[in-house]
Amino acid sequence: MPKVTFPHVGEAHRALKMLMTDLGNEVIMPPRPSKRTLDLGVKHAPEFACFPVKILLGTYLETCPQGVELIITSGGVGPCRAGHYAQLHKKILRSLGYPVDIIVFEPPRLYPLDLLHNVRRVNPGRLSYRSIYECVRRAWRKLQALDNLEKLSHRVRPRELNRGAATRAYRKGVEWIDRAYTLKEIIDAEAAALEAMEKVPQDPQREILKVGIVGEIYVLLEPASNLEMEETLGNLGVEVERSMFLTGWTRDNTWAETVENMTVRDAALPYLPELLGGHGRDSIGNTILYAKRGFDGVIQLAPFTCIPEIVARTILPRVAKDYNIPVLTFFLDEQTGKAGMATRLEAFVDLLRYRKRQQKSPKLVVNI
Repeated sequence: MPKVTFPHVGEAHRALKMLMTDLGNEVIMPPRPSKRTLDLGVKHAPEFACFPVKILLGTYLETCPQGVELIITSGGVGPCRAGHYAQLHKKILRSLGYPVDIIVFEPPRLYPLDLLHNVRRVNPGRLSYRSIYECVRRAWRKLQALDNLEKLSHRVRPRELNRGAATRAYRKGVEWIDRAYTLKEIIDAEAAALEAMEKVPQDPQREILKVGIVGEIYVLLEPASNLEMEETLGNLGVEVERSMFLTGWTRDNTWAETVENMTVRDAALPYLPELLGGHGRDSIGNTILYAKRGFDGVIQLAPFTCIPEIVARTILPRVAKDYNIPVLTFFLDEQTGKAGMATRLEAFVDLLRYRKRQQKSPKLVVNI
């Protein structure tokens, strides 16, 4: 039974563990990224490598000493360094004495034969394709349940009467979904988790701001990499809508792109007509769509040195002016501190709240 691991991305590791175990692997669970994780990555990664490279390398260096033989990860499309992460990580790990192999799942729509080859490699139990389908179906449903619960927590948290109640309900619901195994158990656990979240005491009259979050996929999906920004914003009375969830990204890169993603590309076309790689074009398009939907502001999250997001950052001021929506950008690396981020977020939220009140009462005069 081969020992496998994979990156820690939000709560997705719970569904991946179930899937890999069902296929006959021994899963070494990746720890939640911590300071130790980042220190290990920074120590052994190239100095100017982007933030996800360092966090993922640190994660692998925490799991490889436990005998990991195989790392499972995803690839990238277009002129983005994400497509080279696996090769770089493999070379560094082997130079440090870890003879691991890495399986890269590229977008199946582009590489269908590679998908079949990789499925065989992660299926030491030699399950039939029908059995594999059933395993994938349950794992996919668990991933959907986790994403649905997280989306609801973003709506409830800014309205909660007791600080931290939504976060506690969310964590409890995640554990319920994690323990579920059969399809019926997963559906029942999701229903119970959503019900518990809805029962969190809320103030329906509270003035709520709506902020969209765009940017690079890893720093969007992994709270440890963005210092729990969504929770911080929720506690400031902001309802967050993230432009990307793992289920949506997987669907778009597996069988068909959604209408929403096509709209994102169409929205970005006047500002960036070329494929940039990564999610730079999506950051621009989603910012425009959030503005059209009446959001109060947008926050861009980007790894330091991420070329696609740097290009998007140079275009977003024009988008912000054309669509009259404030945009705040965070470039994240190992030097980013939570206190400094919180201060910038508080100032941004104060700005959005002032703008919203001024729009409701144009004659409002504030003496500073």
